[in-house]
Amino acid sequence: MYDIRGLNEECGVFGIWGHPNAAELTYMALHSLQHRGQEGAGIVCSDEKNIYGARGMGLLPEAISEVKLESLSRFHHAIGHVRYATTGASELSNVQPFIFKHSKGDIGLAHNGNLTNAEQIRLALESEGAIFQTSSDSEVLGHLLLKAKSDNKLNNLKASLNQIKGAFSFLVLHPEKLFVARDAHGVRPLMLGKVDGAYCVASETCAFTAVGAEYIRDIEPGEVLTLSHEGLAEDAYTMNTQSNMCSMEYVYFARPDSEFRKHSLYEIRKALGRKLYEEMNIAADVVIGVPDSSLQAAKGFSLTSGIPNEQGLLKNRYIGRTFISPDQKMRERAVRMKHSPIRDVIEGKRVVVIDDSIVRGTTSKFIVKTLKQAGAKEVHMAISSPPLIHPCYYGIDVSTHAELIAANKSIAEIEAELEVDSLTYLSVDGMHEVFRSFDSKGECNACFTGNYPIEIVDHVLPEEKEKKKKGV
Repeated sequence: MYDIRGLNEECGVFGIWGHPNAAELTYMALHSLQHRGQEGAGIVCSDEKNIYGARGMGLLPEAISEVKLESLSRFHHAIGHVRYATTGASELSNVQPFIFKHSKGDIGLAHNGNLTNAEQIRLALESEGAIFQTSSDSEVLGHLLLKAKSDNKLNNLKASLNQIKGAFSFLVLHPEKLFVARDAHGVRPLMLGKVDGAYCVASETCAFTAVGAEYIRDIEPGEVLTLSHEGLAEDAYTMNTQSNMCSMEYVYFARPDSEFRKHSLYEIRKALGRKLYEEMNIAADVVIGVPDSSLQAAKGFSLTSGIPNEQGLLKNRYIGRTFISPDQKMRERAVRMKHSPIRDVIEGKRVVVIDDSIVRGTTSKFIVKTLKQAGAKEVHMAISSPPLIHPCYYGIDVSTHAELIAANKSIAEIEAELEVDSLTYLSVDGMHEVFRSFDSKGECNACFTGNYPIEIVDHVLPEEKEKKKKGV
């Protein structure tokens, strides 16, 4: 059985059509999306006859040099991608956007998400003679498009999208047009904007801010957009849709200066902190947030509780996100370097430390230890999301129960392991109550509840394996 690497990845995409500085704007947008992927980046452009591209490993400035960027400066149409990959998949062949050279015409392809039936489709395509160049699930769509027999590119895309399952935001660049598609459940975010009369799309609106673009709207589940010289054409590849936006996008992944459905992530995270205090209701001397993604929740917690909010932890800005560091030993080393306590804020105080989530527990354990070493009288940990107890198959780097501390231990056991005075998680109902107050149309909460909204074809869920063992 094939190990489709590149599953369970968190990435960022940007695309623009009809701008004289398309490559440069794409580069700037990818800079603002760098938090979504730090292991590779690429830009692919069109001159309406052929597709050209540049890509590389590492952060954006390492992946795309000034010389490479200059070579793309004459093009008016571009798509870009920043990538995070799971262990073993950090190789140049898997860095997107992909380019497919074919007699039917070149195709550039960028994908954020995870296809849950990629392995099944790949085996079928290979049995018919298809040759895959990467181990990424994203390549499957390219082969389906090349296999299609119709001359109508939009119809081919619709037919191909109806064959795949999972979470995806796809950008498909042909020489003469750019297609944009979001999965029928809308798990991964995708937004439409406009700059200097040119339409653009991005995983987050912070990319629009970076290039001076107007944020028009969110692209809807199941929607397909066509960008060309004729302007913007709106369509859908399926009418069987529902909204299951990833809850962790709200809680953790997206930048706080981004917006979903015209609502600020900054305000949403403050509201999560308010709800967290309502459910916790604790007496303390100071509230601190784990920088950076928990600072807004800490602010909301403080405003509701009346407990002063201080900066009790200083973050080393040169250390990346430990959640998506691919190796556990490297995570542990990075955590030691990442957060330093401010003793004057902590010493002799009852401290409530707010974090957005606990995944493996590595970061939380170190934070509690370092706060107590700084003289904290008590340390109470409050999490602005429910316990992560199930793997994600839709694009986040948590694919097994073994990686999740809350999947294997009770709250009391986690408290003991972290050596914290108390631990409180936001409830699932409380989280959804907050989302609904900001015009959410529905979320995926599978990592909290095990209720997977999209069929998992390539994987047998752990609970199903257990049932088979028991003969259920």
